[in-house]
Amino acid sequence: MGKDVKIAMNQSIEKLLPRVQKPGRYVGGELHSVVKRKEEVEVRFAFCFPDTYEVGMSHLGMKILYHLFNQQDYLWCERTFAPWVDMEEELRRHQIPLFALESGDPLGEFDILGFTLQYELSYTNVLNMLDLAGIQLRSADRKGLKNLVVAGGPCACNPEPIADFVDLFFLGEGEEVDLEVIELYRQYKREHRGKEEFLRAAARIEGVYVPSLYQVTYREDSVIDAVIPEPGVPATVRKRIVKDMNRAYFPETFVVPSIEIVHDRAVSEVQRGCYRGCRFCQAGFIYRPVRVKEIDVIDQQCHLLCQNTGYDEISLSSLSTSDYPDINGLLDELLAWTEEEKVNVSLPSQRVDSFSNELMDKLKTVRRSGLTFAPEAGTQRMRDVINKNVTHEQLMKTVSTAFSGGWTTIKLYFMIGLPTETLDDVAGIAQLGKDVVDAFYATPNHSKGQVKVTVSASSFVPKAFTPFQWEPQDSIETLHQKQEHLVRSVPSRKITCNWHDADTSFLEGVFARGDRRLGAVLEEAHRRGCKMDGWSEYFSLPKWLEVFEACGVDPTFYNQRRRSFDEVLPWDHLDYGIKKSFLIEECKAAYANAVSPDCKQACSACGAACFGGGICFETR
Repeated sequence: MGKDVKIAMNQSIEKLLPRVQKPGRYVGGELHSVVKRKEEVEVRFAFCFPDTYEVGMSHLGMKILYHLFNQQDYLWCERTFAPWVDMEEELRRHQIPLFALESGDPLGEFDILGFTLQYELSYTNVLNMLDLAGIQLRSADRKGLKNLVVAGGPCACNPEPIADFVDLFFLGEGEEVDLEVIELYRQYKREHRGKEEFLRAAARIEGVYVPSLYQVTYREDSVIDAVIPEPGVPATVRKRIVKDMNRAYFPETFVVPSIEIVHDRAVSEVQRGCYRGCRFCQAGFIYRPVRVKEIDVIDQQCHLLCQNTGYDEISLSSLSTSDYPDINGLLDELLAWTEEEKVNVSLPSQRVDSFSNELMDKLKTVRRSGLTFAPEAGTQRMRDVINKNVTHEQLMKTVSTAFSGGWTTIKLYFMIGLPTETLDDVAGIAQLGKDVVDAFYATPNHSKGQVKVTVSASSFVPKAFTPFQWEPQDSIETLHQKQEHLVRSVPSRKITCNWHDADTSFLEGVFARGDRRLGAVLEEAHRRGCKMDGWSEYFSLPKWLEVFEACGVDPTFYNQRRRSFDEVLPWDHLDYGIKKSFLIEECKAAYANAVSPDCKQACSACGAACFGGGICFETR
């Protein structure tokens, strides 16, 4: 595109801004955003986040990869987000293709479009963004090497529902494998070689899954018969991990957003993986093994981020930050400068069994907001079923410690719809909330203020690579009954009860364990205007049910059917380092109400030791 046309396009975009609700989502030019001369780079990469600017700019993975990619002289990584419906209407009305923030260039000019898949309900946004960019939706229809569509993120552990639209998937962590593929692309682009030849070469890189090179066959009862790789293609694809977190790339600065975002603060990753073995938690399994950063590395990264961005708050991020091996020592190191520089340090939800007087004293220094804990289930039997390894006594001791330290606000997270759950287990959630209220008034040194306990219940969605991947999901009607029972069981006005919409959980459950036949469903949903499905104001279950009916697909086949242990699952040819035999034994243990030790206590031989690093080797 010539310079004059480019200027005209930028002016066209500028004219749209007064007509949309939040123009700051689309202007770019933020502090620390990277602008290069496109004639001086060989590969242009569009990092596509299939949700709004405020959500995408809060995502740590995007912050890491954006700056890592832009350190490469030959590569320019730009950002684009799913436009809100008002901006989409303006783009379509004026026939302006979706563009990148840094250059304002349409996505059709880019070599590679990389989507991060954080949530199954973002899949329609992926298709909508491609459509807005004027790019063919299906991989098979994009013949040239340009506009290569790649994807990664947690949903890539079962990429099959969206496989028809993506040329290749990155399995696991992207810091190393992404650049290996982009460098390969650079070579093939220089040599003017074709897309199919490139994809075959990329498939030989560990952590790269090219779905077009695998044929899926089905039995008469609709379950998968086999996944057959083409000759020369790996039968299974293993995820990639970064073994040494101390040497892993981490940016010294972030792009500072131009408008308020969901998590508007500096974020420091303190470890990857989780020691626990909660049987419902996909992240706890697919991010194994645990790898920890040293305190001095975290401290330096935090200080640089605050100095370079101006943020006055740092969030210590991981799946279970209070499980950091020396969390008190880490906070001591950070408090040595954060107090003087008036920087607040925040931790995500606390582990019930990791909360101590020492930790409480430090949290009182760095923040005075409410505390959040996740018991996940209201009765001990259910906590044993899900392997939560938290007792009622531990929770009462923990909240009493918090109340004696001056806290008056407690948030408790639970799930409903878990395997083997009864209405008594649901009522146990409300009773546990009441027990916390009673603990407040039983604490001798509690604050004179009023206690406030919030009970939040999300709906359980079975996920791939968990011990519950074979389990049926509760129907919408059953979830509604359990939600109503929970509300009726709340015995105190000091307890606020929230719950997650069962309709969206239904659709999430379908795509979480779906296969390639859902690609046609996604495409039809896109044709009918489905988008922003993660937003309640735009999600429509009736519309989705019409789509399923039109495509001749029964959604309950995917979310409400119990699978047998010997069934071929859509993701069985992908290797996340977790042995299927281990997951089967854990599923059986759940039905026996039996708990398994966490990684710190004993090795359960899950399989993650195959990566040659992390806690698996430290505890031998």
